[in-house]
Amino acid sequence: MTSTVPPDAPKNEIGPAFQERVFLEGPHERRLELRMLMRIVYEFLNGFRKLHFSGPCVTVFGSSRFTESHPIYALGRQIGTALSQLGFTVLTGGGPGVMEAANRGAHETGGRSIGCSIVLPYEEEPNPYVDRMVKFRYFFVRKVMLVKYSYAFIVLPGGFGTMDELFEALTLIQTSKIREFPVVLMGVAYWKPMLEFLETMIEAGTISRSDRDLLLVTDAIDEAMEHIKVHGIERFGLLRRHAPRQSSLLGERA
Repeated sequence: MTSTVPPDAPKNEIGPAFQERVFLEGPHERRLELRMLMRIVYEFLNGFRKLHFSGPCVTVFGSSRFTESHPIYALGRQIGTALSQLGFTVLTGGGPGVMEAANRGAHETGGRSIGCSIVLPYEEEPNPYVDRMVKFRYFFVRKVMLVKYSYAFIVLPGGFGTMDELFEALTLIQTSKIREFPVVLMGVAYWKPMLEFLETMIEAGTISRSDRDLLLVTDAIDEAMEHIKVHGIERFGLLRRHAPRQSSLLGERA
């Protein structure tokens, strides 16, 4: 049995955002599966080429719902500035809220600012503070890109998507799929209930104390930057290097 898009499907259910749902809903006719596979391969290749010379990056996660008047937006903007001053490219999901704020802080400081946006049925326009925007249809491809090019992760208050991205990074570190890059949670009060639950998990034996120790939780930007400097820049010997020659045929540019 194969699945097809119903003829009366709303327009927003036959576009790029709907295709990921089709991909994840089970087996389909072989030619459709092959087309979707080729699209996924293309997204990976496009991401690799466009981000290859962008680093070193720090990815900033957080809610898209905070407006410019919110204190969390101001915090994100300050973090973008501070990361740029450390020499990092600021990488976000490219949307509004915390993502816009971090990109804006980097942009206003003269630093590099990049967004990896996702195509959604009701998504707002990408924020205007990115030097480069890479668009994806598939969440899992986008998450690979946000992790692959980052040497640290800063997480501001957010919802399901932010939690997904946070625990994706922690799981990859815990299982040694990536190295122990710094993970910083900004906002002690916001993250307190989650940290209390992590203690419950430690008591139950489902995680280790060393897993909890992967996180720095703070309200101070200076402390966050010092942590990244020591556990990111110094630990991994990050240096600015001249970019190798790029291939226009492959869509590469610094």
